[in-house]
Amino acid sequence: MKFTDLNDEQVEGLIGQVLRIGTTVSCGITFIGLCIFMVHNARAIPHYHIFLSSLGQFYGPSQLMQHVMQGQATALIELGILILIATPVARVAFLVIAFALERDHMYVGVSALVLVILLYSIFFSQ
Repeated sequence: MKFTDLNDEQVEGLIGQVLRIGTTVSCGITFIGLCIFMVHNARAIPHYHIFLSSLGQFYGPSQLMQHVMQGQATALIELGILILIATPVARVAFLVIAFALERDHMYVGVSALVLVILLYSIFFSQ
């Protein structure tokens, strides 16, 4: 069966699967990172009476994958959050393709505009 042969209910089902899989994978990776973090920091005693502000360290894509492969807890948590953010973006991209295959030009334009706004806000926001 080709993608163009799918009806609206089947396309909605595929979109639902994209959202479920993305959310499940994200939660799983984040949970693994949290478990590793808790194992390594189980004996740490927080000092709640002293507030120390820290910006933390976020990794770029190549650094992130290196640290994930090393099993670093914070990198796994960051990867899980990035996958969670990417899930609705993937849904909108999937909709652009689905509407294009249906030759529904108005919805292609609207979905493409939403996709551009999402990508702009992710990559160029401060």
